[in-house]
Amino acid sequence: MKFTLRIWRQKSREAPGKFVTYQVDGITPDMSFLEMLDVLNEELLARGEDPVAFEHDCREGICGSCGFLINGLAHGGRRGTTVCQLSMRFFKDGETLTLEPWRARAFPVVRDLIVDRSAFDRIIQAGGFISAPVGSAPDANAILVPKDIADTAFEAAACIGCGACVAACPNASAMLFTAAKLVHLNVLPQGQPQRYQRTLNMVAAMEAEGFGSCTNHGECAAVCPKEIPLEFIGRMNRDLRRAIFRRRFERWRDATQ
Repeated sequence: MKFTLRIWRQKSREAPGKFVTYQVDGITPDMSFLEMLDVLNEELLARGEDPVAFEHDCREGICGSCGFLINGLAHGGRRGTTVCQLSMRFFKDGETLTLEPWRARAFPVVRDLIVDRSAFDRIIQAGGFISAPVGSAPDANAILVPKDIADTAFEAAACIGCGACVAACPNASAMLFTAAKLVHLNVLPQGQPQRYQRTLNMVAAMEAEGFGSCTNHGECAAVCPKEIPLEFIGRMNRDLRRAIFRRRFERWRDATQ
């Protein structure tokens, strides 16, 4: 298989970027998209040129580091699939593919297809910790968790923080990511003591990072490689409203005592 690749090349955050066209040949249908880029980079290195910089780690759809846009679609547009899981058999021989990094103010380009997603880390850090007792391992049934709650928590925990939701959203919103990280803890018994303060802190951190607001386009859920449901945003908004009401009530109570 042979492909024409239009790849965004940018040496640093400050440097201007542009699309550069490459030809790659000898690609087998069973290669992953990243393996195809490996072939290209080997050819570039053999010619003494700089290889295309892209982020990767597990190459098993677990770490979430490999994401970028392929023909304008996050992770290539196949549902429930990351770039590293995307096989070249899903493309036509001779096709032209355009590769570019996530486009969001909160995700500045580091180099080529790599963006700085540390804003996600700061949102998670704003959530703090749970007040679970430490010491010897507790019995497995010490804290009973109903199956429906456990299933919801596992579904939320599946988020790998790849950033596809932000890249696909016309507002560059991080609502789906933040909601998944909140729901993961907010539905569990262990997460109840800090539930509402955690919600306030993480939403405030998300807004401080410069992400846009949600206007219910639904593109985030459509491109999520782990298929995080849109309903989690509704759960987060419900907890946020409750948290704001509780904070206002506590302030009123303290002022009237």
